[in-house]
Amino acid sequence: MRVLPRSLRYRLVLFLLAAMLLSALVQGGSAYRNALAEADEIFDYQMQQVALSLRAGMGTGLPLPLGEEQSIDLIVQVWGLDGTPLYRSAGPDWLPQRAVLGFSNVDLKGKRYRVLAIQGRFQVVQVAQDLSVRQRMAGQLAWRTVLPTAMMLPLLAMVVWWVVSYSLDPLQRVRQQISRRAAQDLSPVDVADLPSEVEPLVTELNALLDRVRQAFDTQQRFVADAAHELRSPLAALKLQLQALKRAPDDQARAQATDRLATGIDRAGRLIEQLLTLARQDSKKVPPPPEAIALDALCRDVVVEASTLAQARGVDLGLGRCDAVEVSGQRDALQILLRNLLDNGVKYGRSRVDLSLERTAHQALVVVEDDGPGIPDAERSRVFDRFYRSEAQAQQAPGSGLGLAIALSIASDHGATLRLGHSTGLGGLRVELAFPLNHLLNHPLNVPPTLPATLP
Repeated sequence: MRVLPRSLRYRLVLFLLAAMLLSALVQGGSAYRNALAEADEIFDYQMQQVALSLRAGMGTGLPLPLGEEQSIDLIVQVWGLDGTPLYRSAGPDWLPQRAVLGFSNVDLKGKRYRVLAIQGRFQVVQVAQDLSVRQRMAGQLAWRTVLPTAMMLPLLAMVVWWVVSYSLDPLQRVRQQISRRAAQDLSPVDVADLPSEVEPLVTELNALLDRVRQAFDTQQRFVADAAHELRSPLAALKLQLQALKRAPDDQARAQATDRLATGIDRAGRLIEQLLTLARQDSKKVPPPPEAIALDALCRDVVVEASTLAQARGVDLGLGRCDAVEVSGQRDALQILLRNLLDNGVKYGRSRVDLSLERTAHQALVVVEDDGPGIPDAERSRVFDRFYRSEAQAQQAPGSGLGLAIALSIASDHGATLRLGHSTGLGGLRVELAFPLNHLLNHPLNVPPTLPATLP
């Protein structure tokens, strides 16, 4: 069951007014206690003076007539030493004869009295006062203390309402800025003149809008690139299908069927890489990293790529393979290594080697081939999406996404991709370096590491 209102304005006004009311009550209670203590002290002194004066005045033995009115607040009784009543002031009640001298509290007929008894040479003087008189006086003093605050409470409520509303105006302004925006407007919210308590919230909101804008731009760029890249293979498939329909004999029909199957495989490979790249780009919160035996993963990837290597007549080998354990995502690292090997098998002439070496500072995965390599001027561009050098386009079909995907995965794992020349095989040398801190328990989603080139 909801008790408090959801509105922050109403909550603040309610709590502030409740605090002021509680403060007034505490102030009234404190004033009442202080007034009552002072009244007790003053009236006790008054009772003592009256009793002393009566004792001194009656020392001659001249009695005063019973019932003579002395005070409307004090009840005075005088008794002889033998218990004979000598004097009683006008009042509603008779106090009992008391043998206890000094101050005491007496309950009589539902009332509580403060009684002072003093013994003289010839009489006992009793002075009493109803305690309700003192309480009533203390209550009047306390009420006079609280009354100004109570009278000011409506005005204070209006002032509190205005102050709270004025303080919450920045939130209202931010809400209006966001409500007037179009769905595509992801520009930052104005943080000028915001209170220090609200500014961090708006700053985080702007950071979120910036991340959403980057994700939106990435999605738009990916859709545009994918549409552009899929247009050519789909057009080629359509032409190959038309050629299959127009084939005059079985031999031409078989040749057209083979070309169509090759085109379908190429389109399937492109779509698979596009989907992999889309998953890599759309990752907002990665799964928790796990410990991965990188040496075992290298062996598995070599076995997986051996079929393609045998089909192309390429000798795929695994050289040095040190025991290394890294922290990351197994599926992503498998895609990364497979893309590096696929590129080596695709562009290598007859040999591709993979090795894993652990040094004092890093774990280094090296893929070398005996292909034509990549010219120095193009090594930085081959990591761009859909970019293929002229030599690559002439040697083997592809989509230009393999190294872009590899770079994205390497950056997410804090690793570095470097391209260079293989001195042993004469072709391309690709180095994938994991820093030493990553080998322990390195978190994902570190700032991207730009690709580098080897000498």
